[in-house]
Amino acid sequence: MKSAEQVYGLHAVAALLASRPEAIKKLLVTDVAADRQLAPLLEQAVAAGIAIQKINRKELDQQAPDSRHQGVIAVVREATRGISERQLPDFLAALTEPAFLLVLDGVQDPHNLGACLRTADAAGVHAVIMPQDRAVGITAVVHKVACGAVESVPIFTVTNLARTLRQLRDAGIWIYGASDTADAMLYESDLQGPIAVVLGSEGKGMRRLTREHCDHLLAIPMAGQVESLNVSVAAGVLLFEAKRQRSFPNN
Repeated sequence: MKSAEQVYGLHAVAALLASRPEAIKKLLVTDVAADRQLAPLLEQAVAAGIAIQKINRKELDQQAPDSRHQGVIAVVREATRGISERQLPDFLAALTEPAFLLVLDGVQDPHNLGACLRTADAAGVHAVIMPQDRAVGITAVVHKVACGAVESVPIFTVTNLARTLRQLRDAGIWIYGASDTADAMLYESDLQGPIAVVLGSEGKGMRRLTREHCDHLLAIPMAGQVESLNVSVAAGVLLFEAKRQRSFPNN
């Protein structure tokens, strides 16, 4: 699982600077006079004692090729690897409201993972759980697409997803897996209690063991000819329906 040694983009770097400034070795930036959006961020970096190296646009482009770095790259001390699964029981026990979790079973595309994390943050998800292996790591692209959600949403990486799902069930959390072939429809399902919403990988969906550990399978009603949605789009539909139910339980 490849992780980021750089974080780029204004929102992603600002979120990292706000939450974990000690993780940043230095900032690589273009001339601040050419991009006034950088000024507040650079002031925060100086206050945190972070070195700032100004380089020209061409050199910055070479540091993060084929990316929209927005004039700033943070060189980090260590990659973002997620929170250890050993801390998950204590995290769940400390929640003051019914658990609302997103489980991603083998998402491979960093753009999809970043979009899922951004959606999870917007929907008020308490944490995201994903496997260490056979899935994309928290790459620089994930940071950029997530727009700060890598820092705002707790991310647990686990070695055995099936075992983790059993632990969630033992903790009283209902496991809802998204499946195109499910008989139950999303809008007929009760998502108000402690839940974990499980989404599979692009193309193949949930693995067999993951599917077998779900309490319920549900499908998103599809009105057109397309049979399925992109995983990040499906995450948005599922999570915001859960958010709606949890925010307005009588409706």
